[in-house]
Amino acid sequence: MSQELRVAAYAVCVQDGRILLARWVARDGAKRWTLPGGGMDHGEDPLDTVVREVAEETGCSAEVTALLGIDTMRVRRGRRLGGESDFQSLRIVYEGRVTGGEPRPEPDGSTDLAAWHELDAVQDLEQVALVDIGLQLWRERPASGRVDGHRPADG
Repeated sequence: MSQELRVAAYAVCVQDGRILLARWVARDGAKRWTLPGGGMDHGEDPLDTVVREVAEETGCSAEVTALLGIDTMRVRRGRRLGGESDFQSLRIVYEGRVTGGEPRPEPDGSTDLAAWHELDAVQDLEQVALVDIGLQLWRERPASGRVDGHRPADG
């Protein structure tokens, strides 16, 4: 079985009681809300990754205000050309502040919508587990930089 590691950076952007989220479109067509962010390019700094990804996925410019923590997810998944992969995602989670722009859909990307959501309504959204993880890191700011507990394999 092949092994794959993906390093990604995400932003928790909370302003005026709302959080900026992007709606991710899975390979099977399912749509779920997630934190804006994504995979690092080779040689790219994670801080640059998160700023680039927020702009690409939401149309908003942002600056990083803090490192919140790191999360990891591991799952077996099918490969495009057959077989299975032992996939691990290492997710660096930052606090971000939107400095300009308005949410808009990502052109030709993995997300189809970006929007601000009231914090007290997030639990009612179809979302990936990373949203709750990011919000817990943002609220609790654990010294270890991680939250404990079971994580679903959908990230």
